[in-house]
Amino acid sequence: MSSKILKELPKLVREQVITPETAQAIEHYYQSRPDTKTNSLLTIFGVLGAILVGLGIILIFAHNWDNFPKGVKVFLAFLPLLISQFFTGYAILQKKSAVWKEITGTFLFFSVGTAIALISQIYHIPGDLGNYLFTWTLLCLPLIYLLKSNALALLHLVFTTYYGAVAGYSDGSYPWFYLVFILLFLPHYYQLCKEHAGGNITAVFHWLLPFSFTITLGTFFSSSSQLGFLMYITLFGLFYNTGKLSFLKAHSFIKNGYLLIGTIGTTILAIVLSSKWFWTNYYFEKDFNYKDFGLLVMLQCAAAGVLWLTVKQQKSYKEVNGFQLIFLVFSGIFLLGLAHSIAGIVLTNLLVLLMGAYMVKIGATRFNFTILNYGLLIITTLIICRFFDTNMSFIIRGLLFILIGAGFFSANYLLLQKTKK
Repeated sequence: MSSKILKELPKLVREQVITPETAQAIEHYYQSRPDTKTNSLLTIFGVLGAILVGLGIILIFAHNWDNFPKGVKVFLAFLPLLISQFFTGYAILQKKSAVWKEITGTFLFFSVGTAIALISQIYHIPGDLGNYLFTWTLLCLPLIYLLKSNALALLHLVFTTYYGAVAGYSDGSYPWFYLVFILLFLPHYYQLCKEHAGGNITAVFHWLLPFSFTITLGTFFSSSSQLGFLMYITLFGLFYNTGKLSFLKAHSFIKNGYLLIGTIGTTILAIVLSSKWFWTNYYFEKDFNYKDFGLLVMLQCAAAGVLWLTVKQQKSYKEVNGFQLIFLVFSGIFLLGLAHSIAGIVLTNLLVLLMGAYMVKIGATRFNFTILNYGLLIITTLIICRFFDTNMSFIIRGLLFILIGAGFFSANYLLLQKTKK
């Protein structure tokens, strides 16, 4: 963009739109400004290059691995680690650029994992995947703060989630250290939100962190728990309300991962819970235990606390929208559903219908085709689901589909006409 502006400067001076002094001032401004786009691309491709180099070294070693004597194997296991430590130390001592630190840090991260795996294999050290990921993540954690590296923070979050999923779902134990690793990552995340609130890398973490919690929540309650769906609805309510906080609300949809994951997650679960199967079979076959109830209470308190913060920031209860309260409404429906399963079915279907209608209304009010069509999609999905689990005649089903198609067309057409005015 700056090069296009610089090319236009002589023409603007000739046409007397700007003075020569102004042209010089503009040229000086763009030439003295650091090229952030180039640096970002260099960082991305540099990190990818470091990952590929690390993988390439592992493959070369693996090709003739069995033919090497033990001493050579140990030397080769530590060689990438020594090289990456040398370059990382050089980048720190010589105060190299952030690009240098990102690349050498990424290389060191994979060198640590390679060294652990190879030494374990050479000396037949017992262990499982969960322990391996735990050791790897723990050893590389200080590098995030030592190098102030976003690439290492991203890798930490990905491997922490991987560790939590393996330890929780495969080994069947509570991955408490997952929470410790997340807590130790939060100071870097906070600093990033403070210094680069609108940056693309910050937006990536706005997606990854809620995604990580979504994957690992299931490891903290029993697989036969009656409250599992309600916990996830509450978690998505927590995400949605977090996305409405002032420091995230101003971001575009695509940069606000909390809001989008909360919206989509709540919608999908609400549609699943609207089925007859859930209230007549699944819900009553599951167990209730107090540990899961305690976790649910903590999630409800966290979601209610964030909801209270958003209300305080908005300074008016009128600005609170229906989606922010859905996790509370579902808590009531779950309690009622214990005594009357039919009431649970009817109320959940009614709630999903209202969610769709609400989104259509918001889309029409704001002239936003995406929100309008999302609302129509919710209503359509609800009707299609009832198509399969009810005994409606084919004539009624056919009429419903015609009405849906006509609704999509007319709603979009009317909104298009409004935007033209």
